[in-house]
Amino acid sequence: MNHQIIDDHRTTLSAEDLAALRENLHEQLLFRREQLHQLSTPAPDRADALRDRGAASQTEVRVKLAASARMVLTDVEAALARMDRGSYGLCHLCRGPIDRARLSIVPQARYCGRCQQVREGGR
Repeated sequence: MNHQIIDDHRTTLSAEDLAALRENLHEQLLFRREQLHQLSTPAPDRADALRDRGAASQTEVRVKLAASARMVLTDVEAALARMDRGSYGLCHLCRGPIDRARLSIVPQARYCGRCQQVREGGR
């Protein structure tokens, strides 16, 4: 396991930290795959619901949920790939470290807090 710099104090992510983050990402991966499977498999009661008056709105919600799940799944897969390459924890823009606290909350984060704010327009 490599020890990558991930916070502003230049402390390194331990092998145990990486393992815990990898496990978290793997759980998210499995959850999103199952979610997409459920959203793409019509259940008998869903087929009946499609005939009801609210069918269009229900379909729209399912489409949006599936799109969101696919986006998160892509981010999770990319984070796992960065772990495998040894670049996990480095910001895609400034190449600086991503804060440990940020990674513990959003383990698939690609940007440090400062660069994320810039990407979001300074919010």
